[in-house]
Amino acid sequence: MVIDGFCLLYLLKHLCIIVHNNYYPRNIMGSYHMNQQKSTQENEIKRFWDNYINRLEHIGIKANVIRWHVIRAEQYIKAFPDKRLAEHGPEEVVAYLEQQGRAGQIEDWQFRQIVDAIQNLFVMLGVTWLPEVDWKFWMDSAASLTESHPTVAAGTAVKKTIDHLSNIKRSKLTAVRKLHTDILEQLLVELRTRRYSIRTEQSYESWVTRFISFCGNQEPETLGSGEVVSFLQHLAVQRNVAESTQNQALNALVFFYDKVLKQPLGNIGDFARAKRPRRLPVVLTQSEVTKILDQMDGRQKLMASLLYGTGMRLMDCVRLRVQDIDFGYQQIVIRDGKGKKDRVVPLPERLLNELKVHLEAVRKIHDTDLEKGFGETYLPNAFDQKSPNGAKEWGWQYVFPSGRLSVDPRSGKTRRHHIHENGLQKAIKTAALKASIPKKVNCHALRHSFATHLLESGYDIRTVQELLGHADVSTTMIYTHVLNRGGKGVKSPLDGL
Repeated sequence: MVIDGFCLLYLLKHLCIIVHNNYYPRNIMGSYHMNQQKSTQENEIKRFWDNYINRLEHIGIKANVIRWHVIRAEQYIKAFPDKRLAEHGPEEVVAYLEQQGRAGQIEDWQFRQIVDAIQNLFVMLGVTWLPEVDWKFWMDSAASLTESHPTVAAGTAVKKTIDHLSNIKRSKLTAVRKLHTDILEQLLVELRTRRYSIRTEQSYESWVTRFISFCGNQEPETLGSGEVVSFLQHLAVQRNVAESTQNQALNALVFFYDKVLKQPLGNIGDFARAKRPRRLPVVLTQSEVTKILDQMDGRQKLMASLLYGTGMRLMDCVRLRVQDIDFGYQQIVIRDGKGKKDRVVPLPERLLNELKVHLEAVRKIHDTDLEKGFGETYLPNAFDQKSPNGAKEWGWQYVFPSGRLSVDPRSGKTRRHHIHENGLQKAIKTAALKASIPKKVNCHALRHSFATHLLESGYDIRTVQELLGHADVSTTMIYTHVLNRGGKGVKSPLDGL
């Protein structure tokens, strides 16, 4: 009876006005004389929203945010004027969120608020179908890819990149970037000319900027090997950084002086080297992997299963394209991975049907995008110039797309990027906590476990090296005490669970 009253909600102009610190939705009807039936219905509406607000208060939603949750929930209800709320199911929720995901100029926090408001609405109603909606996916989709995100940053003009970095609030390096814009732009040009990865670009720019800041913001042309040595020793002694971190800073400065300033450092002599013990990777047992996956569901469980079942890195997984999955040969092609290398990994038999069902759902989203005049995705390495229509082709779409369309900061076009990786990182850590696993579990621990379990199963280390994409077998050797055992075809360890 309470739910039936919602068919009148679209008649109310301002259901959510809050007065005198009260959260009761007010019906603005003037002095209009209502009959007893309408009065009863409005009392039911008021009780409904009272219950909704009480739930929001109970879970700790702040008072100034509750009003917006009520507004978001009301907007959802008004979107289905011909359907009672009691008749809603997962289809209505997903359709509405997809519609909101195609709305332009919607901020991340607004989309997150919409998802949270609708979820709490149906939690309050106690619907049985609530787990059928992948709420975590929609929450993850609220995080759009910014200009600095590795997926989109590589195509952003160097001037725009430095301008963006120069306007980051509360950054100690802002003043340095504003004063040395030209030289930093030259650094990015040299890096991109040599096709360095975007993460290396971001790292090198950061180290050069920190070096200039350490030297009192002086012109870098006036600085030499003495200042470089002082900076590297500062990192090792005062900052206590890892050996790899100090080496990265050194590589950045060597590149900067050689390729940008045209003043090669040469032999800079001895300096305090950072020395820290190399840590063994966190490896999970198969039982622990099972417990973690059992705590997950939806797309996040599928992605975590792929990390363990294939040995992919996190960004390899979120950037997968539809054309990279080969069901016929039961393999996945990892393109343009770390070190700009392609490699092939096994596609677990256990995930075949689940992946096919998932791709069918993604295909429906893509088809709807095309019907509404969207459907583009980002193409790497100027493929959009070689194939103008390629961005709309099914094969180029991301396997794990975001639930939201967003404006590409490079081109200004509205596109559907891949889902943000932060959601999966948090989900795996949360699942490990729920499974009471005391190890420091993250996405990379699943990759470590993949390698270790293959070696324990008898696969030779060279095979595992190729699957992981390691340039040197010594990197792979950290996983194992089992070397050079026989092994031909590779079966994913996920299929052995």
